Parts: sequence; C-alpha cells; structure tokens
Amino acid sequence: MLHIDLADQHHHGSSLIHRLDPRVKVIGTLLFILAASLAPAGAWLGYALLFAGTLVVAHLTGLGTGFALRRSYVALPFALAAIALPFTVAGTALAQVGPWSISVEGTVRLLSILVKSWLSVQAAILMTNTTAFPDLMWGLRALRVPAALVAIVGFMYRYLFVLADEGLRLRRARAARSGAGPAGAKTGGGLMWRGQVAGGMVGNLTLRAFERSERIHAAMVARGYQGEMHMLDTPHMHDQDWNALVGWVTFLTLAALVGFIFG
Repeated sequence: MLHIDLADQHHHGSSLIHRLDPRVKVIGTLLFILAASLAPAGAWLGYALLFAGTLVVAHLTGLGTGFALRRSYVALPFALAAIALPFTVAGTALAQVGPWSISVEGTVRLLSILVKSWLSVQAAILMTNTTAFPDLMWGLRALRVPAALVAIVGFMYRYLFVLADEGLRLRRARAARSGAGPAGAKTGGGLMWRGQVAGGMVGNLTLRAFERSERIHAAMVARGYQGEMHMLDTPHMHDQDWNALVGWVTFLTLAALVGFIFG
C-alpha cells in the first residue's frame, strides 16, 4: 500500500469546471498561458484581467479563490532567473547600486516575467486539480499529443509515488539500524558516514527502479500493451463544453487586446 499521495482528493468534485471535457480544460489552460506569455511587458491592466479570470475559475471549481494562490508562489524562485534584467537592459536609470545602474525598463520586464509565471502556474494548478489524471492523459492524446510523450508522463506520474514510497521504506530501515540516541541527539556517524549512507540509498533505489521497470514492462507486454492506454468510457463534448470554450477564448482575446492597447 502506498503511503504517499498528492492531489487526487480534488479530482472528483461536482462543479462546473470539474464536469468540463478534459480537452476543453487542456486547451483553455494552454491558451491562457499563451495569452499571458504574449502580453507585452508592463501590460498591467491585461495582467489584472487574467488574474481576475483565474479567481473566477477558482471560485467556480468550489476549491476557493485562495487554493491556487497559496500554491502558485512556487513559480517565483524559478522566474528569478531573470533577476539580472534590471542591470542589463538599457534605459532610464531608476537607481544606482555601486557601479551598476538599475533601469526602469529592465525592472518592468522582470516584474512582468514574475507576474506571467505566477498567473500561468495558477491556471495549471486549477486544471490539474479538477481533472483526474487518466482523463488528462486521454485529453492530451485526443489533442494529438504524441503517444510516446503521453506514456512517459503517465508512467512518471504513476511511479513517482511508488519510488517515493520505496525511499520512505529505505529511510525507515536506516533509522531502525542506526539506534536511538538521547532526545534531540543525532544518530549514526559523521558527515562523511551520512554521505556514504545516502549514496548507498540512492544507488539501492536506482537499482530497484530499474528492476521494477523491467518487470512492469514484461507484465504489460504480456497483457497486450502497444504503447497507449485506452479508456472504457471516453468523454464527449456537450453544449456546456462548447459554450465554456467559446466564452473562455473570448475572454482571453479581450484580455490580450487590452494588454496590447493599454500596455
């Protein structure tokens, strides 16, 4: 039995967003990310409209407007890869830090990248938490995403939890063999010893993963697997799906126009 699971508890809601066809949610999310990415730097009004759209969708999911907000800040450290822009983009000087000049244009670009990343992650969080993983994989295949890529993502997701559970058992075994010291005291040897033990655990986990993959592949081939998963009951597009898709595309077009006109 697995001891680690992430987000399946939100997939089986009854909200309007939960009931939408997976293809609609995938297309809607990709179009949202595209609209946010193509918006010019400093298009704050367009960003505000996109943010309002995520709040409305979050409210319609029944998860609450703060659900995606609390989880979306994980994108900000990655966006800080553009931290050098205020110093490298030429323009009007905003401040002087030693020999370096911070430009207004570079600062606007940096803040725009942060906001775009933040909004895009919110959209992805809402999609993945309102769509069961098999439905999401089926939606990607229905949209002609290569079967090999979908299979890789599917197996990675399924066996990520298995490997995490294996790692948990290895840590428990190490703790059981290290003995228990006084309260608050560290057990085992020094830093070098801990590094050797951690390396051994990683190697052990890698070998277990290879062996498990071989067994799984042989079992699936024996059962007729040909590189693609099939569903017994595939979703179908209904009027509410088409209406939601048209309405969302209209909203994103309006937000993009506002961003380009007033940006």
